Amino acid sequence: MKSAFRLLAAAAIAVAATTAHAADFKPAVVYDMGGKFDKSFNEGVYNGVKRFTEETGIEVMEFEVTNEAQRQRAMERLVQRGATALLGVGFAQADAIAAVAEANPDAQFGIIDVYWLDHPNLRQYSFKEHEGSYLVGVAAAMKSETGTVGFVGGMDIPLIHKFACGYVQGVKSVSADIDVLQNMTGTTPSAWNDPVKGGELAQSQIDRGADVIYHAAGGTGIGVIRTTADAGKLAIGVDANQNYLAPGNMLTSMVKRVDVAAYQYFMDAHKGMFSAGIMQLGLAEDGVDWAVDEHNQSLVAGEIEAAVAAAKEGIISGEIAVHNYEDDQSCPM
Repeated sequence: MKSAFRLLAAAAIAVAATTAHAADFKPAVVYDMGGKFDKSFNEGVYNGVKRFTEETGIEVMEFEVTNEAQRQRAMERLVQRGATALLGVGFAQADAIAAVAEANPDAQFGIIDVYWLDHPNLRQYSFKEHEGSYLVGVAAAMKSETGTVGFVGGMDIPLIHKFACGYVQGVKSVSADIDVLQNMTGTTPSAWNDPVKGGELAQSQIDRGADVIYHAAGGTGIGVIRTTADAGKLAIGVDANQNYLAPGNMLTSMVKRVDVAAYQYFMDAHKGMFSAGIMQLGLAEDGVDWAVDEHNQSLVAGEIEAAVAAAKEGIISGEIAVHNYEDDQSCPM
């Protein structure tokens, strides 16, 4: 009888603790340049946040960065407003979140696209973008009729070269003779939100023969997609599934599941299951992939789908090794 009473008491204490934790739990997110409706990276995070809110009923405090100086101050203000679990979006927020995490050891923090920080209250999400980019490179090479494909990156940084390098390797795995044109949009954060420049770069590549263009450029990529579609060529989206933006002219999208990272971070923190450290997501972890849906099925059905499936299996098994530019800043052809 006493044992049963103890079990009931322990259960009551656990329920009370969980209820108290839920009542005290206040999540927050700081989106980066381009805003949460950029139809790409930030919007992918937003989709994960929205899913968390829909499933739990808990609203997430939000801030959309419009200039670099806002990042750390926005985080500090959210913590002052009671945020207990704060998520930073993008590598550019690394310094800010490191400072705020160190100053607030009782709060929990997460950041996407960072893997080099070391704080006991910080979880970092890193993705194997090169693996997903390899897959869309295979598709681009097989679909190209001109023997020339393109890549338009956003900010000229190692992370975006990681996308480009994986893409080139996928293309060259099909044919070493296919040319890959490459352009970066700029060297400052504004490179993520310049669709006019994105369109100009895409048109330049089209003028040089590219008939399939992959972008990894955030909001800038919207210009790449529109210009490519207007020219009757094929675009490849990034981060979120962008196939719907130009049905019939979107070969596919390299999906980077930042929505999964955001949802997982907030749900783990909400359930008291937060853990610090690095979480790396690639093909094997469903962290990256290519997108096939009603908008592009007819473009990739048959040989392309089969070839991409084989490449995916080879990467997961280790038979195909895709070079990670961030580990070694070179790109083998």
